[in-house]
Amino acid sequence: MNTTYAKYEVLRLVRNKRAFIFSLIFPLALFLVIAGSNKDQFIDAGNVHLPFPTFYMVSMASYGAMIAAISGGARVALERSVGWTRQLRLTPLKVRTYFSTKVLTAYAMALVSIALLYIAGISYGVRISPFGRWLGMTGLLLVGVLPFVALGIAIGHLLTIDAMGPAVGGGSAFFGFLGGQWFPLPDHGALHYIGEATPSYWLTQASHVGIGAPSWNAQGWLIVGAWIVATTLLAGWSYRRDPNRV
Repeated sequence: MNTTYAKYEVLRLVRNKRAFIFSLIFPLALFLVIAGSNKDQFIDAGNVHLPFPTFYMVSMASYGAMIAAISGGARVALERSVGWTRQLRLTPLKVRTYFSTKVLTAYAMALVSIALLYIAGISYGVRISPFGRWLGMTGLLLVGVLPFVALGIAIGHLLTIDAMGPAVGGGSAFFGFLGGQWFPLPDHGALHYIGEATPSYWLTQASHVGIGAPSWNAQGWLIVGAWIVATTLLAGWSYRRDPNRV
């Protein structure tokens, strides 16, 4: 990887205040307000009786990681609007390096979002044991977020910067609803089966590993894998057809 380009991308990421506010502060604020007002409440998640802040923290960890991953597309759209992507195409920078750097910066945002929510949860008394549950949850979240990283890159090459706000907000709300991140999906019925076909559903299941739920079964790995392949192909296609290409 081109370390100079990667360093520059990280600096641009840190200086993009709007992306930081939407990607990091919004899920954190939701958790602080809603979990804070329900600190003494309990919720039944399957066969487990949990403090509400614990359940809500793991749910917001998956939602925050998803938003952070998709929001990487906004940076791509901004670069296209100012001609930076076009300039990069004129340099010897390899396409593989371009994409790998975009993926790493999106992952960095997702990791920061997850970490902030973990810290906020602990400050509200969230306790998850054994410690391996934290690791298992985080590891699966990082796998489950990959389709949204690729999706963000794809729409960043397809949409204008003005269209990215509604796309990111609407897309994350849509996937959050189908994934059961806002509220648990029914155990049966059309909504349940539609939700199971989305990567956000399995991202939610990944977060529930932290509260004792089992890891993904074969169906989960197959669905997430299929979405990773599909969104990666979409990202590559969108880059090649970008009207601002040289």
